[in-house]
Amino acid sequence: MSTDKEELSIDDDFTSTADDDAEPQVETAKTNLNKRRTIDNLLEERRLQRQLSDYDYDL
Repeated sequence: MSTDKEELSIDDDFTSTADDDAEPQVETAKTNLNKRRTIDNLLEERRLQRQLSDYDYDL
């Protein structure tokens, strides 16, 4: 470690590259449709599993 007192230069004119005021990006309809299909498939699988568990195999 240095024991000397050094002058540190500070950039006062720093500009941020990220826009803090920018609107969040809106998801596209295609992405929403893919999410909806995934949810529908999971619900269908759950419904079919429930039907299998309720099925009477001793006919």
